[in-house]
Amino acid sequence: MEDDEQAFKASAIDAVTDTVEFFDHLLAGLTALSPILLTLVALIVINGLIIGRLQGWSRGDAIYHAFINATTVGYGDFRPTHGLAKVLSVVNAFLGLLLTGVFVGAGVFAVELAVQIAP
Repeated sequence: MEDDEQAFKASAIDAVTDTVEFFDHLLAGLTALSPILLTLVALIVINGLIIGRLQGWSRGDAIYHAFINATTVGYGDFRPTHGLAKVLSVVNAFLGLLLTGVFVGAGVFAVELAVQIAP
């Protein structure tokens, strides 16, 4: 019985250690990719502000729409009706996919590094 308990504690400690390793690698990866991430976020915001100006929305509403669109959530409470704003919204969705891809790629890389280090 004590052997099972010790094995459980050891596996729990290993799981915590692996998780810490993962987050260390993820943070390092995101730090290294920060110029790309910040550029994509800036492009999403600028594009969103242009869309908002074309639509006559407030800055807050424009930025809200930009990130809702970029994350492809699309609640539908704000939607462009101006032709150019529609095209820019598609561009924003693409930029959001790129942003998501960078985050996912960093996460996958962090998992690979954490698994390589684990005994």
